[in-house]
Amino acid sequence: MEYEASVFQVFPEPQPDGILQLTQDFRADPREGKIDLGVGVFRDDSGATPIMAAVREAEGRLLATRETKAYIGLLGDVAFAEAITDLALGAALAGSDRLANIQTPGGTGALRLGFDLIVSARPEATVWVPGPTWLNHIPLITRAGLKHKVYPYYDAATGAVDFEAMAEAVAAIPAGDVILLHGCCHNPSGADLDLEQWRQIAAMLTSGGVVAFVDMAYQGFGDGPDPDAAGLRTIFSALPEALMSYSCSKSFGLYRERTGLLTVQCETARDRTHALGQMKLLARTSHSMPPDHGAAVVSTILRDDALRADWLAELDGARLRVVSLRSALAEAFGAAGFGDRFDFLKDNKGMFSLLGIGADAVARLRKRYGVYMPASGRINIAGLQAQQVSRLVEAISDCLEMEPVK
Repeated sequence: MEYEASVFQVFPEPQPDGILQLTQDFRADPREGKIDLGVGVFRDDSGATPIMAAVREAEGRLLATRETKAYIGLLGDVAFAEAITDLALGAALAGSDRLANIQTPGGTGALRLGFDLIVSARPEATVWVPGPTWLNHIPLITRAGLKHKVYPYYDAATGAVDFEAMAEAVAAIPAGDVILLHGCCHNPSGADLDLEQWRQIAAMLTSGGVVAFVDMAYQGFGDGPDPDAAGLRTIFSALPEALMSYSCSKSFGLYRERTGLLTVQCETARDRTHALGQMKLLARTSHSMPPDHGAAVVSTILRDDALRADWLAELDGARLRVVSLRSALAEAFGAAGFGDRFDFLKDNKGMFSLLGIGADAVARLRKRYGVYMPASGRINIAGLQAQQVSRLVEAISDCLEMEPVK
């Protein structure tokens, strides 16, 4: 009897993930001196992504004391949730009985679970995302079944936030819709709101009845853990309802441990109880129980004064490395004859910036010099080594369609 089923023949030709493909191409490139500015992981000046000392110590303690690998439950590690909300929201907000927390498989898992929760509560809502935004935000929104629209955010001419255009768009968002905000270290631009701008946005959202969803993936990489959380705390203080997705991949270097948290602030404690029940249901029908190891590492670090101090010092060292690279790049561009064209690099925050050099120049950089970055010109500053700065600037100078400004 001939087999006639064709369940999987309907799939289209798969399109490779641009960033992941870039990584594969970089690894296959045999040239010495190649530079990987694509995938968003922190690297030290030797090009390695190290395990933090506090993480190693916490893992050693867990290895010595853990006695079971049994499930930890749908909500995950409660101590981890308490520690992260305290770190991100501050003690006053973290102690609220209006917060519903659930551990997730990474920040991506928190985003998807948050969008699923929005679908359950208000399927007709539109999610407003900044232009540009992290490349996975819109696929997560659409896969969850929600509509999305883009609000203006980044001014390519200045390398900063176009706050006037943003504020005008935010003021017009319909009540009941959701706005996605980057908590700090905007990906891909590195352009962040200042505290006064956060306050203005919070006031607009409150008066307009708009729900805020803050993606917090880089706490500590901008100006430090507390300054980086100031915008998030402003939003949660002002709005009766808000969401936060939190990723520990960058701040704790736990990329492969998939350690994240979804926090939902409700208007009342009763609403919180009902929201938490829905969050459990959504988790049960997606990933079920979250992975435990990364969350246990984080809670061990944050609940031990000495480990916490060690972690904060190492995180600050990572931040200062990025700050130093930003200054070195901007100065090298200036010395190469570009005037102040790339000075925005010194003002941007976090690991990423948009060079604004065009896809043709990006392609030439890859072909001629082995410099790898997405076609958008988004670079991972933390992927650069100090000794590569001069070579990178020389390569960009050669590959730009426009001559440097003399």
